[in-house]
Amino acid sequence: MRRLHAELESLGITSDIHHGHGAALLSVWVDLLVWSDGVRFMWWNGEHSARTGRRKYAAHPAGDPAAAARHIAARYADLRTTHPTPPLRAPRAEAAPL
Repeated sequence: MRRLHAELESLGITSDIHHGHGAALLSVWVDLLVWSDGVRFMWWNGEHSARTGRRKYAAHPAGDPAAAARHIAARYADLRTTHPTPPLRAPRAEAAPL
């Protein structure tokens, strides 16, 4: 997962790595979570099955993180159009002490 993280960084895409329960996760963007079982990388491809309505997933061999990163970058670009970066909020004013 670290190699995929580095490949995404080289494409200008930041992500966060998480580990636990026998899986590695890479949080990239809203609706773009990549996970790996050590054999392949998997992520939601943005489509739903016409028959079941369930999400369809993309997969790429874990042995080729550079190619996987290019595919994930394409999905990231799609998501950036539908889920742009939210505007920064001004800090909340704290209540005056009594």
